[in-house]
Amino acid sequence: MVFDHPEFQNHQKVVFCSDSESGLRAIIAIHSTVCGPALGGCRMWPYESEDAALEDVLRLSRGMSYKNAMTGLSLGGGKAVIIGDAKTQKTKPLLRAFGRAVNALGGIYYTAEDVGMSSQDMDTIATQTRYVVGRKSGLAASGDLSLFTAIGVFAGIKEAARYRLGSSDLNGKTVAVQGLGHVGWKLCEHLHEAGASLIVSDIDKKKTEKAVQKFNATAVDPDKIVFAEADVLAPCALGAVFNSENVKNLKTKVIAGSANNQLDDAKVGDMLTSLGILYAPDYVINAGGVINVSGEMHGDYDAEQSKQRCEAIADTLRDVFVAAEKWKIAPSAAADKIAESRLQARCKDE
Repeated sequence: MVFDHPEFQNHQKVVFCSDSESGLRAIIAIHSTVCGPALGGCRMWPYESEDAALEDVLRLSRGMSYKNAMTGLSLGGGKAVIIGDAKTQKTKPLLRAFGRAVNALGGIYYTAEDVGMSSQDMDTIATQTRYVVGRKSGLAASGDLSLFTAIGVFAGIKEAARYRLGSSDLNGKTVAVQGLGHVGWKLCEHLHEAGASLIVSDIDKKKTEKAVQKFNATAVDPDKIVFAEADVLAPCALGAVFNSENVKNLKTKVIAGSANNQLDDAKVGDMLTSLGILYAPDYVINAGGVINVSGEMHGDYDAEQSKQRCEAIADTLRDVFVAAEKWKIAPSAAADKIAESRLQARCKDE
């Protein structure tokens, strides 16, 4: 039962979508629309089970409510997952079927690019619905949102380094980047330009080899990257990276990356704080993408303004770090507290 699922947190709507002709199997979860229509990406992934897909979409959609609340945007939180291998099963008929499923919701959910999807895919989805952002072409299209996610994460890393290491200057600092997808690769470009020494890993060895050549990076196995000795660890792959067992063996002072749902549960945030590791809450530092595409929804997209707002993520993180220290709680708990208070305030205004 969805209602009894441990990750179900009063979600407004959970929709299971299927299309026999295209093979579409998808779940759209809308956590909250109290601040406005729900906005959140669509992820395509070969989940091992339907329950794994449900767990992911429930967690991700709730994270989007918190993320959008922290950005100050008039947006709610939602997410979609398509069960399947994006490399072998993603087709235009499948994407169009997903677009029709989004359209049937009547505008309470806007979809966008996420893992396994691209801005070109958003264009295909847009042939069936106007409730899609992050498009490659068309009116106010902003294209690849990973560019702006990386800008925000880079700004967040510098602020976290300033707060924990005493300086935002990354020259000579060692940063371990887990995952070299769209965001991870662009983040490496920023870090390399800033003079950071990179340690990298990805399940795709070709990407790792390319990073070694282009950034003079050190490559490690994917299962060892989180234990690398580094000033900053930047998780940029999938979620549930840190749990109560592996955090005991971390060799970093800062965790700041683009992956969603990095902590296996709330207790891990407390453990990181007790270990002296500063954690930049994922839905705060990785908000650049949603900040950027929100401009498309209103038809007034401005790339330079988006960049400036993404860089301002550093200010939001600073507020979270200061609040966590004041309240004597973990940054992850402080971010949740701030986001929940904003959502509750909007509920009272309704």
